[in-house]
Amino acid sequence: QVQLVESGGGLVQPGGSLRLSCKASGSISSINAMGWYRQAPGKERELVAGITSGGSTNYADSMNGRFTISGDNGKNTVFLQMNSLKPEDTAVYYCAAGRSVGRTTTYNYWGQGTQVTVSS
Repeated sequence: QVQLVESGGGLVQPGGSLRLSCKASGSISSINAMGWYRQAPGKERELVAGITSGGSTNYADSMNGRFTISGDNGKNTVFLQMNSLKPEDTAVYYCAAGRSVGRTTTYNYWGQGTQVTVSS
């Protein structure tokens, strides 16, 4: 089992920035990829970004370069830097971990989620 603990959410004004963190613990050897998803009220959960232990990243097209995912393998931690935040970025952000094989990543483990609210 892998446990994921997110931090860094909160309330921010439009145009502001936030940095989310997610630390993995437990059976770390069973995973080689981590990512962030988000779910807004009344909407389905959607992928924000993912990163492999080798440093390969992928992003949802809608992020338009505003979000950056990075990782610290030594600390089993992944970060999501979010800039130029918009009200429509308001959602619960979930950290995920799993295995990436080729172009396919399967996320098996999920964090509890952290609320991000963008509002003036």
